[in-house]
Amino acid sequence: MTDVQTASATHPAPGVLSRIFRTEQDGVPGDGHEQVVLCHDRSSGLKAIIAIHSTALGPALGGTRFFQYATEEEALEDALRLSRGMSYKNALAGLDLGGGKAVIIGDPNKDKNEAMLRAYGRFVESLRGRYITACDVGTYVQDMDVIARETEFVTGRSPENGGAGDSSILTAFGVFQGMRASAQARWGQPTLRGKRVGVAGVGKVGHYLVSHLVADGATVVITDVSEAAVNRVRAAHPEVEVVADTAALLQASLDVYAPCALGGALDDHTVGALGAAGTSVVCGAANNQLAHPGVEKDLADRGILYAPDYLVNSGGVIQVADEIEGFNFERAKNKATKIFDTTLEIFTRATADGVPPAVAADRLAEKRMREISALRTILLPGARRG
Repeated sequence: MTDVQTASATHPAPGVLSRIFRTEQDGVPGDGHEQVVLCHDRSSGLKAIIAIHSTALGPALGGTRFFQYATEEEALEDALRLSRGMSYKNALAGLDLGGGKAVIIGDPNKDKNEAMLRAYGRFVESLRGRYITACDVGTYVQDMDVIARETEFVTGRSPENGGAGDSSILTAFGVFQGMRASAQARWGQPTLRGKRVGVAGVGKVGHYLVSHLVADGATVVITDVSEAAVNRVRAAHPEVEVVADTAALLQASLDVYAPCALGGALDDHTVGALGAAGTSVVCGAANNQLAHPGVEKDLADRGILYAPDYLVNSGGVIQVADEIEGFNFERAKNKATKIFDTTLEIFTRATADGVPPAVAADRLAEKRMREISALRTILLPGARRG
């Protein structure tokens, strides 16, 4: 999502508390956070933050990120940013769910243990359904099974425990649908056949995306900081080209660039490199790809078509949301297929309104949050208002 507020001498950048409480000037529901919970369990070493951005459309759904943040402030900043993104993602996906996100501070390879996950699950349970958690960076299906021993408000569990399993499967499928729509908008055909696609990050989602692209006839170039992740892709697809790092990928004469690692992938330098290399489309799985306000306009000014990240990567949340009522993979996949149509709609709206696609996507998500949350003013017999 975009955020056009900037800091100046007369309007300094907001502090953490003002960021949590603030409401945008147009009063759009969902701006500002409803609730932020700090979770600390000394015995297990748990330090976690649960950020509920909006319940305008329903309970806040969003994953739990387990990450070694440099500071607690950095962890809070990530939780606030990611939870706001989930409100917009769930709104555009057509889900009756709000936006939330949680972060656990620590090294998932060293610090994660059963007691810590179960302690976290009890904090989730204490919110009584205002927040529903799932997998994210550093957490996996097996972790959700452990958390579920303490709370019912968890999705992304293993199939043997009644869950949807690995949500990265439909995340990648959804990104591929967004990429097909981008190809339709840019080249007139919904296929990547004959196009050169660069994928930065081939871990959870990226390796599934590569499989879709290869099957569609694309030439694929990849990079990842993990040698194991690269080797996994090469074992399945020996024809894939590998480059040393993201800098090399940006210069690899790409038609499409797919950032699929952590956020902030699209900064001034990256956009400049993409423009200089003649890249036509950016469409990837990473969250919060725009490093700062204005990047979306820079992309548009350079003629690069940007598929908003929280739109095209919503397949995963569609998958875990389906689990809430009893998971059916084909039903969830059919919903994720609609990402193609929504992406085309966003491009059409952007052209009609003369704005970047990221702005058009924000407007559509905000419209849905505003209109559906207004239904709460209609009092139902036997129900409390709101």
